[in-house]
Amino acid sequence: MQKNVFVFGLIAGLLVSIIMAISMLTMYNSSAEGHGTGSMVVGYLGMLIAFSFIFAAVKNFRDKQNGGVISFGKAFTMGLWIALIGSTLYVITWAVLYHFYMPDFMDRYCAQMISNAKAGSTPAELEKLTEQMNAQKEMYKNPLFFVLFTYLEILPVGLIVALITALILKRRKID
Repeated sequence: MQKNVFVFGLIAGLLVSIIMAISMLTMYNSSAEGHGTGSMVVGYLGMLIAFSFIFAAVKNFRDKQNGGVISFGKAFTMGLWIALIGSTLYVITWAVLYHFYMPDFMDRYCAQMISNAKAGSTPAELEKLTEQMNAQKEMYKNPLFFVLFTYLEILPVGLIVALITALILKRRKID
């Protein structure tokens, strides 16, 4: 089981990291309007594709190594570990991209959020949003918050896929 988890976790992590890196670098270097939304959609689709390896890993383990049976708990645990490995590779990749290739990402992101809000917001709402964005930028400078925010971006997707996988693939031994 451990080898299965490690191999499929690495595959998922590499896949989601490559998709995210290509998407972010393309978006970062683009001057097109609305590129952030497209990048976000591609990013979350990439996460779902990468975490589909949770299903493949659990099914492989259940059918080929565990006699066709697996409990919900064991299936979920496998999915959890694969999601953690994949998410960790994603966090590491984002840290490298952010610190070495996109150090002004948060400035650009916050400016885009404020610019998007200008059309339908009152001056008071814009001021409040600006304060929130500035606070978020400051928090993002702290390595602990940087890592936590990045995990919060991907790990819930992996946990949902692990939960659905465990529900679908659980199978008790039939006597």
